[in-house]
Amino acid sequence: MERLERALFRLEQGYELQFRLGPTLQGKEVQVYTNYPAKGHKFDRLKFCPLDWFYPNGCEDDCDKYCRLDLIVAGSYQYYFSCGDKEKVSGGYIVVDPVLRVGANNDILPLDSISSQTYVAKCLGPLDKWIDRVRVAKETGYNMIHFTPLQKLGVSGFCYSMADQLMLNPDFSPEGKHYTWGDIGNLVETLRKDWNMLCITDVVYNHTAVSSEWIHLHPECGYNLVNSPYLKPAWLLDRALWHLSCEVADGKYAERGVPALFQDEGNMNALRVILWQEVFSRLRLWEFLQVSVDEATEQFRQLLQAGSLGISSTSSPECKKQLKIVQDPRHRRFGNTVDMNSAFDIFTPHSMSPSDVQECCLCFRKRLEELNLELYKEMNHHAEQATNCIVGNVVYERISDQGPNLGPVSRKYPLCTRYFIFPFKEMTFDEEMQLMEQKEKACHFLAHDGLVKGNDPLRNFAEPGSQVYLRRELVCQSDTIKLCYGEKPEDCPYLWAHMKTYTEITATVFSGVCMVNCLSTPLHVSEVMLAAARSIKPNLYVIADICTGSQLFDNVFVNRLGITSLVRDTVDTAESQEEGGCQSLFGREPVGAFVQPSLRPLIPAVTRMMFMDSHDVYGPNNQSPNQKSSVYDFLPRSTLVSMACCATGSTRGFDELLPHQISVLREGHQYTCWNSDAQTSDQVNLQTGILAGKLALNRLHQELAAEGFTQVYVEQLGEGVVTVTRHCPSSHQSVVAVLRRAIKNPETNHFTDDVPPLFIPGCIKEVVLEALTIVRSTNSNKIDDKNLSGLPECTVEIKEHIQLKDSKVVKKADMVSKHNSVVQEIVFEKFTPGCIIIFRVTLEPGSQEQLGALRRHLIQFSPQYQTGSMAEHSTPSILTNPLMIIMSKLTLAEMNVLLYRCDAEEREDGGGCYNIPSWLPLNYGGLQGLMSVMSEIRPKNDLGHPLCDNLRQGDWMMDYVSNRLLAKGGAIGEVGHWFQAMFGYLKHIPRYLVPCYFDSIIQGAYTTALEAVFKRMSSFVQNGSSLVKQLSLGSVQMCGVDHSWALPTISPQLKDVPFHLSEVTNQEEQCCESLAAGLPHFCAGVFRCWGRDTFISLRGLLLLTGRHLEARTIILACAGTLHHGLIPNLLGQGCSGRYNSRDAVWWWLQCIQEYCTLVPDGVSILRCAVQRMYTTNVSEPQPSGAREQPLYDVIQEVMQQHMHGIQFRETNAGPQLDSNMSDEGFNVEAGVDQSTGFIYGGNRFNCGTWMDKMGESEKAHNKGIPATPRDGSAVEIVGLCKSTVRWLVKLHNSGHFPYAAVNIRREGQTSSVSYVKWDLKIQENFEKKFYISHDRQDSEGKQPELVHKKGIYKDSFRSSSPWCDYQLRTNFPIAMTVAPELFTVEKAWGALGVAENKLLGLLGMKTLDPDDMVYCGVYNNNLDNDNFNQAKGFNYHQGPEWLWPVGYFLRAKLYFAKKMGKETYDKTVNLVKNILSRHSVHLERSPWKGLPGLTNENGQHCQFSCESQASSMATILEVLYDL
Repeated sequence: MERLERALFRLEQGYELQFRLGPTLQGKEVQVYTNYPAKGHKFDRLKFCPLDWFYPNGCEDDCDKYCRLDLIVAGSYQYYFSCGDKEKVSGGYIVVDPVLRVGANNDILPLDSISSQTYVAKCLGPLDKWIDRVRVAKETGYNMIHFTPLQKLGVSGFCYSMADQLMLNPDFSPEGKHYTWGDIGNLVETLRKDWNMLCITDVVYNHTAVSSEWIHLHPECGYNLVNSPYLKPAWLLDRALWHLSCEVADGKYAERGVPALFQDEGNMNALRVILWQEVFSRLRLWEFLQVSVDEATEQFRQLLQAGSLGISSTSSPECKKQLKIVQDPRHRRFGNTVDMNSAFDIFTPHSMSPSDVQECCLCFRKRLEELNLELYKEMNHHAEQATNCIVGNVVYERISDQGPNLGPVSRKYPLCTRYFIFPFKEMTFDEEMQLMEQKEKACHFLAHDGLVKGNDPLRNFAEPGSQVYLRRELVCQSDTIKLCYGEKPEDCPYLWAHMKTYTEITATVFSGVCMVNCLSTPLHVSEVMLAAARSIKPNLYVIADICTGSQLFDNVFVNRLGITSLVRDTVDTAESQEEGGCQSLFGREPVGAFVQPSLRPLIPAVTRMMFMDSHDVYGPNNQSPNQKSSVYDFLPRSTLVSMACCATGSTRGFDELLPHQISVLREGHQYTCWNSDAQTSDQVNLQTGILAGKLALNRLHQELAAEGFTQVYVEQLGEGVVTVTRHCPSSHQSVVAVLRRAIKNPETNHFTDDVPPLFIPGCIKEVVLEALTIVRSTNSNKIDDKNLSGLPECTVEIKEHIQLKDSKVVKKADMVSKHNSVVQEIVFEKFTPGCIIIFRVTLEPGSQEQLGALRRHLIQFSPQYQTGSMAEHSTPSILTNPLMIIMSKLTLAEMNVLLYRCDAEEREDGGGCYNIPSWLPLNYGGLQGLMSVMSEIRPKNDLGHPLCDNLRQGDWMMDYVSNRLLAKGGAIGEVGHWFQAMFGYLKHIPRYLVPCYFDSIIQGAYTTALEAVFKRMSSFVQNGSSLVKQLSLGSVQMCGVDHSWALPTISPQLKDVPFHLSEVTNQEEQCCESLAAGLPHFCAGVFRCWGRDTFISLRGLLLLTGRHLEARTIILACAGTLHHGLIPNLLGQGCSGRYNSRDAVWWWLQCIQEYCTLVPDGVSILRCAVQRMYTTNVSEPQPSGAREQPLYDVIQEVMQQHMHGIQFRETNAGPQLDSNMSDEGFNVEAGVDQSTGFIYGGNRFNCGTWMDKMGESEKAHNKGIPATPRDGSAVEIVGLCKSTVRWLVKLHNSGHFPYAAVNIRREGQTSSVSYVKWDLKIQENFEKKFYISHDRQDSEGKQPELVHKKGIYKDSFRSSSPWCDYQLRTNFPIAMTVAPELFTVEKAWGALGVAENKLLGLLGMKTLDPDDMVYCGVYNNNLDNDNFNQAKGFNYHQGPEWLWPVGYFLRAKLYFAKKMGKETYDKTVNLVKNILSRHSVHLERSPWKGLPGLTNENGQHCQFSCESQASSMATILEVLYDL
């Protein structure tokens, strides 16, 4: 079962979310729980409530029932489900996006329209100046301001190191004023209402400033040596390194190669030696891991001598792995002890003599010494890593060109950063060591925070088990203290309360938060804090900078915290073609994406992004974007970001081309203010930097989001040249941005002048924006003493909303033909690095009209096509009415043509299924062939699929669909005209849009056709579950008119016989539907109609679906072919049929019985005239109408002939009829055993039941030998006969059948056997002869040496191979279903249990007991080897799992379960539902939309099976009817 914590399911408010049962859960007691708040209740993340089940069709059907949530509250919600006794089986998360509102009217601000600008709060100055400083964001088109923390900062001034999380930074209050959070709130609300701008701020939960007063009053809020004693070795190392650093600074080790000023690798090697000799060797840190050998050995000796131990052998060589060390909770040297229980399990003396005890203690001691040696090596491994990290850090900070070059080691710049604070006066190292065990002092040694490269993002690096501090792997932030929350508020009440208050203040003031250091904050802490924030501001906007390197890991944070967007920076590479591979950053779906249905499976989503053109504002060593790339890259970079279909962001200073990182500037620098007429460096306007360009870009970004430009296409055009297309799927307008990046300075690096031409489908309406970066000089890096000013020498030259002819960078624009479409070719000139141009593109007017009209016609399928629809001047007449009116004229036989017909059927009419070049032919010529492929393409928007390529390249597929139907004429031809008219629109629109609209047309027509199909079916189907409907479509799939091999004609006296005009004779002739046995192998020609398969399938596919006329026609047509008391196995229009099937006639009789029972006035069929093809057993086929008789006479003839005995040789017997059969196999025999009443027949050379595999391999010597002859009395035929005889007794008694008996003529004497006596004889003998009892005394007719399974029913009686009688097979449940009266309830229930355990597979039933010596579950008809039991598929019915017997097994199970009592029945119903769920899944996933005839063992696909079998679907449908 799936665990979905790492799958992101993200939804917008207003959606209905449904939980439905997967196949493994159907038929089980499942309850779904969620912490989504009930209406009127507040969210409590720990409170889970069950959801109610809804039953859409009114009956408790597991495949359709669902729980639902109406999502109207933003946040992260958890769900899980229980199953039976298991309280929590699986679960996951749902993230509901917030709805943001701005302005006086609370207008919605779409999440994808957000343009955010980050402000470093310390640079804003006094609060009364903020409006002037943040006005820059308003005037340049931003709609969100992101503030770094506004709290009082620590002494370092680092903007994320807060001294007091509850206090507003006093620097914002000028002298004489005291601003509060209320004042900040008023400002934020003013910006929201008057400027339509939202404000968010950072929250930091993982650390506080070293100068925070509260942390020193409550040291339990940090990691110290009292609450985290496992840090003692790391603290000792930290102090030793500090003292070493002081000694290096004082020159103590200069003579040993470690001077204060490091210069080369020699100094580094010397440092390694000093670290080992002066630090690690003296600290002896391994003692914190080790056990005191003397104390442990003495304790062990005393316990041994206490005499409480048993005596056994000495230690085993494996025992050192088993000895358990008990961790000292105070983490003292040699404080760890040994678990003596584990010691006693390993070390025990031979006896309690002093010598044996001494020997045992010596073994114990030796093992401890070995263990201590291992722990010594473990600590040395940590020491080696620590040495590498220390040396590497020294190289970076003091020698590397990329480092800060700190100079000589000093107390201000020590050898390595301190990991713990030391809030006491300086003292010697020995004095410091004594403080370690003094709790009142040790609690103040608090650990600093930082980050660890490559650390598990879900693991807290300060928790027990982590050695980050000891191994010196922390990149330390020495002005912060890492906070220690524990697992719950009770673990550190002050800290939780303090941070919750901080959160509530923030949520009260701001519209959203940015989670800083999210990966370093314990997830459970963030969950609680954000829940507190959302209790105040339900639609809280949450962003975070999380990049774990794994989308699945990112999803854990997004899910649990309900993060709205993850912050992502632009991809900075020398070769910017990587932008083209970042589609997921730019938008939701590709241009030309398919329209998704309103009710669809929820698939894992990609996290929303906030795409930044600049990001880091606080890293001490970070460069500004200006230092990392050339100034020419700023404008293209911003363009790239603004074209993304997601939130975007920037940092104040980027647009002004600030030459330095804000965080490295000294205190007192403040942002410049806005002044439209600015002339001085302390003010900015649209002439500053790229502000004018950014204003145009932000406006465009917000416009595209508001107008639904949700589709995106990114392409690398040339060197540094990227195009981004935003497309609106309803209006089909596009905005295309072309930009040329310049990460390297073009003044010092060569860039080619040649830019490849751009091809744009449609008409360019205008140039939205054309801009060029202008640089007069790039030498100024001077920093203003007071203000944060950009480069005054740089600006942008822009033009907005101009015509193409006025562009300076477009040389020419011509309409050309490309990829079967007319497109506009744009040739550039002077498109230098730093340039951008953005086009607004519309469809060519003719295409726009065609699409508008098409969308108008598609509204009948979905209202989402309303947008962008247009009325047309002249509508084709076929489109003036809804498609349903046309569809309702079609018969179900015509629906067979419209929806299905595989390649073999199509070829019978001279056609074939559509073949997609370089791929595969479709499975069906009808709509299902396309739907099966498109249902795979659509959810994934796989526009690169060969089917989509084929549609873009030409009209062949459209013409195939319409012409195929037009050729049929009549009502189906009208549907062809409808398609032709709809495709007419498609042929006049850009080719990139053809796949999605082709899909819309096909999908709409398909769903309409299915709706019309179901309206023509029975109430059982119309009111049934989705599985019932899926299976009932098998009726349309299999039942159609085959003109090449039509059914025998039926009596013209009958009403409602379908006729058609023959193309050959131009005369009316019957065109009755027949049932195909399976697709694609048994559906056309002589192999279409099989007597047995037809009547196994008829009840399910025709009677239960309400197709009574078709059922009557098939019953009567086959009645006309009766010959020798049998109906044909292979029909072959009757005249060329093979009468070698002993069971087909009994399935036919069973169907007549079902017809009489299920159809209103069904018994009237007994009086219907039957046109007999054979007037006697020896006559040739007669012309139509030679002889007619009522059906009841034909039935009586069957019974009479069997009672008399049937013996004949097949017509045309020999290799010309069957090349594999031996001569004796053509002899057909059947009759009634007078002693038992059982039908018997066959011989060991033929196979007259459904298990009819004839050996074909000469190599294996099985040719001409039946694999399963099943001669004698086959159990299912006996059951079918009993069912028929019982029914005829009832019919006669009710006056519907004129015969009460059959006559036997033996040796010139005629005697009569009544149906009552025949019925009674079978009843009396069945269990005596067929049941294999557990009772040894019950030996009637039994052969104990052949019994392999007991408590089951034989497969046959009196077979020529007696051992075959005793094989466990799938056939006795058939007899149970049609003649349950033959079975004792308890015996039947037991036998069904054996069948379930041994034979039931994933989809089907094993055809032979897997314990049987000849069982083989894999069928391969191509295999020809010397294996008698497998060659040429000899094992067809010797193991492979056939589906149709499952239907009878489940029906029998349900019948007898009801007899066993309510509890058993309820459990059985659940079992049946669970089994059927597998068939439901297969139907859903099968491109054939059918159930196969068989599978190989364990449900594996069998390539030789029909992909869709009539009998499989029919019998499963019958189970659902019984349910």
